Amino acid sequence: MRNVSVVAKFFLLGIPHTEDLETMLFVLFLSFYIFTLMGNLLVLLAIVSSTRLHTPMYFFLCKLSVCDIFFPSVSSPKMLLYLSGNSRAISYAGCASQLFFYHFLGCTEYFLYTVMAYDCFVAICYPLCYTIIMSHRVCAILALGTSLFGCIQAAFITTLTFQFPYCGPREVNSFFQRC
Repeated sequence: MRNVSVVAKFFLLGIPHTEDLETMLFVLFLSFYIFTLMGNLLVLLAIVSSTRLHTPMYFFLCKLSVCDIFFPSVSSPKMLLYLSGNSRAISYAGCASQLFFYHFLGCTEYFLYTVMAYDCFVAICYPLCYTIIMSHRVCAILALGTSLFGCIQAAFITTLTFQFPYCGPREVNSFFQRC
């Protein structure tokens, strides 16, 4: 006989042994989150504002900064919400979407690192043909390809993860675990 119960929510138990430290942790994690966002925004601003930095390498660094802005935004706001004393429940759909975006941005970054390594390879091994090989069109295709393959990979992982039946406890021991 198969269990066909539907999971509506998961309950995050938070970081273990920090019952009296929630306010300090909230301030600490909020400052980390703000500094991460500000650092990546400054990198974006520097690249966009300087025409000397409009090269393929900095184009890919710009895309990496965008990924690094969204990557901590997948789980940090929810963690900050819980540390501020709000509900520790996360819906099934919220958990699935958080897992998808976590893998999407992570896989996109991994593919982007590969593209950046290829860019360096072309710059070192074929310096005279570099501008022809790494044209604006090729850079745009490679950048879109990283996002496309990251999305495919994340959809595959998320779909496989949520195919499993959930019949055990609905509590997640540590905050930074997959739901």
